[in-house]
Amino acid sequence: MRLLGATRHAPRPTVIKRHSTFTRLWHWINAICLAILLMSGLQIFNAHPALYWGKDSTFDAPALSIGAERADDGALRGITRIGGYRFDTTGVLGVSGPRADRQRRAFPAWATLPGPRWLAMGRQWHFLAGWVFAPLLVAYLVYLVASGQLRRRLLPRRDEWPRLGHTLVEHLRLRFPRGEEARHYNLLQKLAYLLVLFVVAPLVVLTGLTMSPTMDAAWPWLLDVFGGRQSARTLHFLAAAALLAFFVVHLLLVLVSGVGNNLRSMITGRYALPPEEETRDDASH
Repeated sequence: MRLLGATRHAPRPTVIKRHSTFTRLWHWINAICLAILLMSGLQIFNAHPALYWGKDSTFDAPALSIGAERADDGALRGITRIGGYRFDTTGVLGVSGPRADRQRRAFPAWATLPGPRWLAMGRQWHFLAGWVFAPLLVAYLVYLVASGQLRRRLLPRRDEWPRLGHTLVEHLRLRFPRGEEARHYNLLQKLAYLLVLFVVAPLVVLTGLTMSPTMDAAWPWLLDVFGGRQSARTLHFLAAAALLAFFVVHLLLVLVSGVGNNLRSMITGRYALPPEEETRDDASH
């Protein structure tokens, strides 16, 4: 039993060095580049809001299209088609703006850069951010391998696989690792980072290069790998959507798992390990 009047102090958190200077710089520059790439990419897409599969644009049968139609009452309705399916997406996709002044636009103006309708400048912003993003991606992948960070921090260990289901359930319940367990990435984090860094991001870069006539002349094999420029454009759009989904989930997890601690670790490199939770026996005394 605890002596009368005794006080119990909360354990002081252990502060560790979590991210190197190079990783932190890469993270923030990359975040800016991705924001510009995504928003300027939507502006480019708005100029021809349809996706196709193969070498040519089959205008009568796009894989995906976002447009607008006049309803019986004369009002504009946003219509998104995916294959043979048709969805009314008024106010979100196809048509946006106030009800009294709705305009045809695949993605709304607030989601595009550098302006509502400025294709030429949007392409310049996109290419500039892309030529920063691609070399930085290659440099970071080389850094992960050369420094041993890939092996130590990202490659899954054999003993982690049996706990994959438990880890997934804990994340869905918003219960995150604490104490020493929080010192390392869990299996879900490792798989997500490996997928983004070694599959999705390279796919974005390579399909983007495939849409460039100059790069096709230098590397004609790109067209064969992706089945044509239109297939590459579709894969580019899907990979960018996957990056956006990862970014949204990543941001939400940062917010719910401790925004101050997570931001500090990516700004200063220092991360405070959340203390272990009290056991039931401790709590009962």
